[in-house]
Amino acid sequence: MEHADKFYIGGEWVEPTVSRSREVIDPSTEQPIGTTAIGSAADAQKAIAAARSAFSSFSQTPKEERVELLKRILTILKRRNDELGDIISREMGAPLVMARSQQAALGAAHFEQTIKAFETFAFDYMQGTTRIVHEPVGVVAMITPWNWPINQIACKVAPALATGCTMVLKPSETAPFNAVIFAEIMDEAGVPKGVFNLVQGDGPTVGTMLASHPDVDMVSFTGSTRAGIAVAQAAAPTVKRVHQELGGKSPNIVLRSADFSAAVAAGVRRCFGNSGQTCNAPTRMLVPLERMDEASSIAAREAAALVVGPPSDPRTDLGPVASAAQFAKIQALIERGIAEGAELVAGGPGRPSHLNSGYYVRPTVFARVTNQMTIAREEIFGPVLSIIGYDSEDEAVAIANDTPYGLAAYIQGDPEEARALANRLRTGIVRLNNCAWDGAAPFGGYKQSGNGREYGKFGLHEFTEIKGIVGFGNE
Repeated sequence: MEHADKFYIGGEWVEPTVSRSREVIDPSTEQPIGTTAIGSAADAQKAIAAARSAFSSFSQTPKEERVELLKRILTILKRRNDELGDIISREMGAPLVMARSQQAALGAAHFEQTIKAFETFAFDYMQGTTRIVHEPVGVVAMITPWNWPINQIACKVAPALATGCTMVLKPSETAPFNAVIFAEIMDEAGVPKGVFNLVQGDGPTVGTMLASHPDVDMVSFTGSTRAGIAVAQAAAPTVKRVHQELGGKSPNIVLRSADFSAAVAAGVRRCFGNSGQTCNAPTRMLVPLERMDEASSIAAREAAALVVGPPSDPRTDLGPVASAAQFAKIQALIERGIAEGAELVAGGPGRPSHLNSGYYVRPTVFARVTNQMTIAREEIFGPVLSIIGYDSEDEAVAIANDTPYGLAAYIQGDPEEARALANRLRTGIVRLNNCAWDGAAPFGGYKQSGNGREYGKFGLHEFTEIKGIVGFGNE
């Protein structure tokens, strides 16, 4: 890849201050597919300085110019969609078909949603005699994960550009190449120099510098709760805004009124999508106690039908998980579930028998799980489902809310019952009856799942400060 050994700072591809690199591993083969430069604190400081220098002019550009910029980026994203999907598949293991149609395509979808929201967003309006103005928050540091990389880059960059912010992006070092392509797209689209900057690197070095630097006005972070705490601590001395989308342990309540077979099967597929590496995956399935055996049988059958294999094979449903560290963590938690007495009804430790290498995990289902077991408490981030029984809807709500997280929840059943139950769940997102993704709906969580919201008009709000000019309308 042409620019993998450089950073994009001030509108130019530049050499790192210190020559350091990291191998990028294809998780399907456990072999390197290339190297990327790893930045230093000095590189991060250069990028911050470029963003700060560009802010005064870019923040004042007319709304029409920014709309046209977003549209140019969208056009190029669509043109390079398959290229993005191909590299994402190789970097983090998503099946190629899915990487193109979902992983990469969500980048364009977020730009489309942002443009739509931006064109009607009220940046300036009167409230009585007071003028209310939404102004860009300033220089934004963006720290993004490997599991849905372009999705998380786009849902931050698009609203930041729209509102007039400048930015420095630090993507995950596990899947860095897609961010290089994204920077090339920004360059081709004519993003003004210094408005968008890319520095590769690790969290303790580049991430900490971005979060702690006094010239950064906001940090937008997506990742684990553990890392999110570190980011917040680094940002605290400068009292900057910190937006976080963190972990989850989302419940999926299957009501007695649901089409049981269809609801359980759909819940398994949604849990295991992207090899379970999705922060809002419905990893705790709550079913009526008297139907535990039925639910276990359906879930085991559905898990067994999933094809685990090479991402390049069009028959593959689940590719490998993204790294050796992720594989080891998942295996340890599967073993923990067995040791704590959960009933293993599908999958289990180790790779699928037909695969001798690669970070492949057997689609695993545990039944008769209690909500105090480790597998029901910790975010596994792999294809592992826990089925928990409940007696009443009140108990289902109590179990669903009994978690340090609050990112998402799912309910299957009679629409009226599901809508009523949704009001009782302490979570940022509730999805009813296996509904489709809505890129305009607010995305973010309660409790240890973070703060703030992304997507559509909600993302625009996150990147603005609000100014009240009192008495503006007086004669």
